[in-house]
Amino acid sequence: MATGIDIHDGSSGDEAFKVERRGIDYVPDDERWATPRNIAALWAGTSINVEYFIYGALLMGFGFSFYTALAVIIIGNVSYFLLGLASLQGPETGTTAFMISRAPFGTRGSRLLSFFNWITQLGFETEGLILIVGAGLVLSQMAGIHTSSGLKVAYIILAAAIQAVMPYLGHATMVKVLRALIIPFGAIFVLLAFYDFKHGSASFKGFGSGWELFSAGLAFTFALSGLGWTECGNDYTRYVARDASKGSIVGWMFLGTAIPEIFMMVLGAATFTFVSSSAQSADWNGSNPFEALHIQHTIPSWVVALFLIFAIVQLFGINSLDLYSSGVSLQAMGLKLKRYQAVVLDSILACGLTIWAMFQSTFSLYMKEFVGVIIVWIAPWLGIYLMDWIMRKYRYSASELQRNDKSGIYFVGKTGVNWNSIVAFVVGMVCSTIAFSKAPPPVNFPFHWMTPISNHYGAFFCTGTKAAACGLRGWFGGADFSVPTGIIVAALVYFVLEKVTANVARQVAKQQELEPTS
Repeated sequence: MATGIDIHDGSSGDEAFKVERRGIDYVPDDERWATPRNIAALWAGTSINVEYFIYGALLMGFGFSFYTALAVIIIGNVSYFLLGLASLQGPETGTTAFMISRAPFGTRGSRLLSFFNWITQLGFETEGLILIVGAGLVLSQMAGIHTSSGLKVAYIILAAAIQAVMPYLGHATMVKVLRALIIPFGAIFVLLAFYDFKHGSASFKGFGSGWELFSAGLAFTFALSGLGWTECGNDYTRYVARDASKGSIVGWMFLGTAIPEIFMMVLGAATFTFVSSSAQSADWNGSNPFEALHIQHTIPSWVVALFLIFAIVQLFGINSLDLYSSGVSLQAMGLKLKRYQAVVLDSILACGLTIWAMFQSTFSLYMKEFVGVIIVWIAPWLGIYLMDWIMRKYRYSASELQRNDKSGIYFVGKTGVNWNSIVAFVVGMVCSTIAFSKAPPPVNFPFHWMTPISNHYGAFFCTGTKAAACGLRGWFGGADFSVPTGIIVAALVYFVLEKVTANVARQVAKQQELEPTS
């Protein structure tokens, strides 16, 4: 039987279903109510998730066979170890990821990274709203309601208003709700798995192959799984006790994320194998991926309707995490907003972006472009973030991270910007970009000059079926190395620059003077 703390959902300063007033400020030790299992339960509630079901189907749309997609899914989800590593600083500092980023980037320099993260979370919120509205439109069609453009806009505005409620209430509310949703969501996905076992085909043959396609699928999976969540990890582990086992945090988070997500993505891939063939007009890559489930005739309509209802409820829960992290990122940028004010602002902006995306793009194109944005900044940021943590021997000054004045340890020079990390970040972004191969030609035709590692310049004049004969294999066979390149290059450049300037060493020495017992 679980102990009292294992089932606790909040402290006196963070209670479920009451407005959380804490933003990026320090969480005192006596309010660290969470355990690694609590955090794993929160993440499990996000991983047993319809978005990952859709990602699995989108992977099959790359042209993979089922077994190739299975390999991509399993290897790609190993990236959740990165989320575990990027969640170990929260218990030490009691604050959020982009307040901790003040250590490597400087008190003011970290605002740039907070801005990137805010944009990223807005992108995830928009994705969630697109899927919520898409599910609502399919349910309307099943009920015989005509889905006009006006109805789409009305659904988007309504969904944007609803999604703000849970992150407004705060961290403890999200832990309690997402954990409670694990069992009912698991049940509906088990029901869907029954039809996959009955009608799916493990022998499904795709229309594409090769190392280039395989590595692009890995980059896609990395970005939308572990790597894409690393910048949010400490937003939740800051409620974990300072002396919690690091191995326990990483282990529990991996179990709560990678295992259920592998199941969900495989479920989506297996569903693709029979839905795409049984409904010739079904298009997982269209503006509304749920249309494929509506058009097919293999899964009973009542199961599809039940699945879509559950999907809508769950997607609201998932978007609450994005809104929560984007809210504290706005605060970390230096904006004088309370966290609930940031949530309201983000909801309005996400609403506008969703209206634009649903009328100007397709879901698959939106996701492919968004994945590129994620990779080219999160990968170098993570490399610098972890390298800085290692160089400091895993210790920070929690009180100094909260300071904004020029006398603080992490206020570098006269500007408050650590140019070592900024240079490393820019170099990492450039190297990640030139190792990125987001689409086969001629889709990204005008931008081949940006990816010399993956594509030769001569590709400018290659079109259609002639592209493969134009020497378009690049230095590494057209493979996508954007993720490891961004992480490794940025980390190494930062390490070298810090060794030359000794900036970290001086900060560590000052910290020892201020906190000799730490």
